Amino acid sequence: MDGSLHHTAMMPMNVEQIVKKAQDFDYNPLIPLRYWLRTADTLLKEARIYEREGNDQQAYLLLFRHAQLVLGYLSTHPDAQQHENRLTLAESKGAVKTNLAKLEVLKPRINKRYEKYEAIIRERNVRRGASAKERGEIYSHQSTESDTSSFPSSKDGDPAVAGASRPLAAEDNKDLAVQLAHKEIKRRQTARRATRQAGISEDEEHERRTAGVWADWEDALARDSQVRDDSDLSGNLWETRRRMDGSWSAGPRNRTHESGSELKGRRSPGDITYRYPSVPQKSAYEMWTPTPLPPSAVKQASAKGILNHSLPPERPSKTSLFANEPSSANSRLSLPSEEYPPRPEKSPQVEPVSRSATATPTQTDIQPSTFTFKPSAYLENGAPLRTIFLPPDLRSRFLSLAAPNTRANLETCGILCGTLISNALFVSKLVIPEQESTSDTCETVNESALFDYCDSEDLMVLGWIHTHPTQTCFMSSRDLHTHCGYQIMMPESIAIVCAPSKDPSWGVFRLTDPPGMKAVRNCQQPGLFHPHAEGNIYTDALRPGHVFEAKGLEFEVMDLR
Repeated sequence: MDGSLHHTAMMPMNVEQIVKKAQDFDYNPLIPLRYWLRTADTLLKEARIYEREGNDQQAYLLLFRHAQLVLGYLSTHPDAQQHENRLTLAESKGAVKTNLAKLEVLKPRINKRYEKYEAIIRERNVRRGASAKERGEIYSHQSTESDTSSFPSSKDGDPAVAGASRPLAAEDNKDLAVQLAHKEIKRRQTARRATRQAGISEDEEHERRTAGVWADWEDALARDSQVRDDSDLSGNLWETRRRMDGSWSAGPRNRTHESGSELKGRRSPGDITYRYPSVPQKSAYEMWTPTPLPPSAVKQASAKGILNHSLPPERPSKTSLFANEPSSANSRLSLPSEEYPPRPEKSPQVEPVSRSATATPTQTDIQPSTFTFKPSAYLENGAPLRTIFLPPDLRSRFLSLAAPNTRANLETCGILCGTLISNALFVSKLVIPEQESTSDTCETVNESALFDYCDSEDLMVLGWIHTHPTQTCFMSSRDLHTHCGYQIMMPESIAIVCAPSKDPSWGVFRLTDPPGMKAVRNCQQPGLFHPHAEGNIYTDALRPGHVFEAKGLEFEVMDLR
């Protein structure tokens, strides 16, 4: 890690500025409603994570954009009256009602922070003016908007990093990103496991997530699960303690012979609620404290000088056992030295040093709310692209799964799933969906099963990967139309093409915007394969781009075929 980790604050934004950004998105009613509904669901997932991490600005932008999309556009979409879309659209409208209340809570917090920033700027300008006046200089008072030397603004005003105190460059902090991902993904898995153990059905869980009323259930359930684990350990220690005390007769599950009154008066391990397990006390035979004498016996013993509590016993002499033995250099047993080894010098006390820009955070510092990753690239229209961290060995694992199809000259596709942490996207799962393949195409079937799985695991779809068994590494017209749907749901979505028999053997791509996204969205040409007039329709997302391979980033594989 280098000097890219700063304590320099970015200029915050107010609600009016965020609303303008939230309303700035392209909508096309010709795109099927199912894609827009998935986009709306992705907005809510991202907003929930940003809200949990304390990023009020980006959470506000996403919630406002979701409300604008659902109420302003999707309600009048040509596919809105189709039976399969009505339920999902109704859920999205219900989520908007809940989120409007959240917007009202976030609004004053965001504006208060921006007003505080303005007050700091005004106070600084006053001090500068007074200092310049003392030196007899002329000071030009800068406006709040233009004087941002201490608060550098992000390109084109990105609410995700505006006001962030520690913006990180992804390229220079890959190791930190991997540590952060491992810790946060594990925490979320624990929370989901606790949710399942609490008896909450997947339908209820999905309903709560979609409606935005999940609040702190996940964290609360995870904490409750930890308490139960501690209680189980405490129960084991409880039984061990009883065994050592000799009072144990039977385990809690084998006490059918005891009377009801005995059971009522005795607390079982499961009834005891511990946060931390207690250490068992010593058993009776380990107790060394002598039994106290009666007062009369103590008085009699003291009078005879037998018992004297005031005087401790004499310390033994330090005279060597070999004091009378002749000293000899050839003796097999050397005599103990009368000299003590020198006392080691105390190490000099080091003054506490504040964390520098290059210091690596400790494990306790690694919290999603502590860091914010800066955008690694920008679309052609200037919109920021968040970083995608990709496991380096994911491609080889996918190729091994696709090997039978590749030998049969059939394409294979997989879905790149992951999550959002600290304004960066992490690929954590490779899902192989049900599919139908030819030598030139690969179509996902039963999409509902795929998205149901992603919802159950709280995963975001970050892109896709597919093979070209005999062709070169490029994006065909079919690939472009397929990827357009992914990039509508999330601008950072990527397409990985693997051409194992060619060189280069793989690439990571995205559509340009503009002109690629608009050209593909508006394309009405028939046939699977057709040319597009635009030349710069897609570009590399890896070299350079917003995708970085992060060594050590773990991922799992789920094959739904």
